[in-house]
Amino acid sequence: MHVSEFLQQTRAGALWPVVLLCPAEKPPFNRDPFEPYLADEAVRALVEASVPPGMEDITCQTFHADETHLGQVLEEASTYPFLAERRVVIVRAAEAYRDLPASKTSPLNLLTAYLDRPCETTLLVMVAAAADRRKRFWKMCVEKGVCLVECPQLADAELRRWIADRAAARGRRLSGDAVAEVIERAGNRLNDVDNALNILFAHAGAEKTTLTDGDVRAACADVAEETVWTLTDAIAESDADKALHALHQLLAMNKAPEEILGTVNWLLESAYRALPETAAPAPKPFVKKKVDPLAAALGLEKLKAAMALCTRTNFMMRDSGISRDLAMEILVIKLVQGAAVRRNAARRSR
Repeated sequence: MHVSEFLQQTRAGALWPVVLLCPAEKPPFNRDPFEPYLADEAVRALVEASVPPGMEDITCQTFHADETHLGQVLEEASTYPFLAERRVVIVRAAEAYRDLPASKTSPLNLLTAYLDRPCETTLLVMVAAAADRRKRFWKMCVEKGVCLVECPQLADAELRRWIADRAAARGRRLSGDAVAEVIERAGNRLNDVDNALNILFAHAGAEKTTLTDGDVRAACADVAEETVWTLTDAIAESDADKALHALHQLLAMNKAPEEILGTVNWLLESAYRALPETAAPAPKPFVKKKVDPLAAALGLEKLKAAMALCTRTNFMMRDSGISRDLAMEILVIKLVQGAAVRRNAARRSR
């Protein structure tokens, strides 16, 4: 089933005991087989359809397959909900299950038993960014009737419609040239496009409902966005004072730490994709030009470490009770240090 059909049926009230959100076997031409944004949208739709508002914290639980034993996940999935009719168990990085052995002692046997009799009050949702249809995990899901939902990147026409729908949901309309300009600057990854649309809508203000390509270009000069570029430039230059000043400017503009973190993580991902040695699709030229200094300053391994650091910072802000502003300051300092270490190593090697 395609994710668009799945979303339509879920919002109409259909629910499945076990769902696997996975890459498409035949994605649109020149598109990746898996679009994380669409998979996340499907997860949100399932939660909204099955959990009363305000009950998410006590009825939804998220695991990572590469961190939590499958037996523990299934034990939670077999537990009846508390103060609700249904609970949702989400398993991210479920591609880890494809490498589990097909032996008598394999944890996959536990999953086989669960799929034979899934808990009636649980929705088990697995999200796999990669799939191998030759492996036992995939074949088991097919044989046991798991709802398989393919989440490929959108084709050109689908992407244009998606942008138009996102704009309409916010009470806006984009001209054809404006849609083309958004795609030119952001590319076809929905997380990047969504970030671009948020910047555009914020810049245009609530009063302007019809937006043109001129509005898109003007939004690129938004003060907050320029300050983000200043922040990443300072990281690339190993300038801690400049980087912290830019961070404090963003916070003074009432930008939430989580929003800043998301933008920094997106820029790090874009820098990673800008490196010639990565297999990931390169960012659009506009973005690539902006992140090339960051890519050169950090390099492949430190960019991987930086993205992992962003993830840890997100958990820290959410779970530890630390000041979110302080968590962002720590992140920025560590990123600057990472660039400085690489810069010094390059100088010594000359």
